[in-house]
Amino acid sequence: MRIGELSQRTGVSPRSLRYYEAQGLLTSSRSEAGQRHYADAEVQRVSLIRQLFDAGLSSRVIATVLPCVETPSEPGVAELAFATMTSVRDRIDADIAHLIETRDALDELIRANSRHRAELATAPSSGGTVGLML
Repeated sequence: MRIGELSQRTGVSPRSLRYYEAQGLLTSSRSEAGQRHYADAEVQRVSLIRQLFDAGLSSRVIATVLPCVETPSEPGVAELAFATMTSVRDRIDADIAHLIETRDALDELIRANSRHRAELATAPSSGGTVGLML
């Protein structure tokens, strides 16, 4: 099938499919006119690639994990895929922890701003005094 048909069958843009191929995630053969032709099995492969991207893996990591699908009976390949995916999960966990810390710091600033606004609402007008603006 040509790239347009693969795009329609997978819901992935032709541009993304060309990117997958450039990254070594997808293969095609070329016609004499230079058009890409994909095997029917590439539909499933594109679906798997999308799942891996959706799981937060980069194209570099996906290239490391895909051999596990191609040669599932080789324990070394499966172990490498497992180690790679757990490493990515650990990075995501660290990112989440950092985001929680950042949100907590913002929450403290919001509380300070709320206190300041409450004080302004109950204080007599001071005509030009600069206070905490959080």
